[in-house]
Amino acid sequence: MISSFSLRPDISFAVLPIRHHAFFKQTVFQGQIGDHLRLERDLATLQTPLPAPYDACEKVGTTVSSLSLVRYRLNDYSVPTTYGHRDVLVRGSVYEMVISCGAEVIARHPRSYERQDFVFEPLHYLALIEQKTNALDQAAPLAGWGLPGEFATLRRLLEARMGKQGKREFVQVLRLMEVFRADEVAAAVRDAIARGAIGFDAVKHLVLCRIERRPPRLDMTVYPYLPQAHVAVTSAKTYMSLLTGAAS
Repeated sequence: MISSFSLRPDISFAVLPIRHHAFFKQTVFQGQIGDHLRLERDLATLQTPLPAPYDACEKVGTTVSSLSLVRYRLNDYSVPTTYGHRDVLVRGSVYEMVISCGAEVIARHPRSYERQDFVFEPLHYLALIEQKTNALDQAAPLAGWGLPGEFATLRRLLEARMGKQGKREFVQVLRLMEVFRADEVAAAVRDAIARGAIGFDAVKHLVLCRIERRPPRLDMTVYPYLPQAHVAVTSAKTYMSLLTGAAS
């Protein structure tokens, strides 16, 4: 009986010499079983979860400089000013830089492949600028910060009404973006300008109301710059004129 099994389309298993039949049967069929067993063993090994997620990055320990900068591969990345001179861990991946102090992640930056580059996050320096408001216009980390136009309007109104204190309140408004999203703060600034409630407390209150989805309740007595409304006491006799007009 001629077997229909063939190793190649042009060579039939039946035309091989008789002495080779047993060899090819053992090689082909037992080899297939062996591969199947090896595959199951490899899959069982590969499916074993790792003890911790694999962090595909380079880890470097370093120290924050006096300018709140961390150097990694010839580039400097900012961290909050409260971490000056602290030991940190830098994790550099292909696209991102993650800087940690202890178990806390203190900064994230897109990775720069330039040389001698400075990568700033303006929010990292606002706590220091709040104490030294004269540096607001000269601070290099704030250069090129693309804030919406309503922030410039708010700053102009605050400085015109309160002078130096207005500049400090403007920095405090900017610091709200340390906690809330930038679009939420920008919407609150627009709302505050529209209401004429120019001040840090008003903007913060409006941000919270927007997040909590409740109507704002601003105490207008806190804002002496707003025009005061004077409502006279109405006499009961005034309503007689309405009755007279109805009778006529």
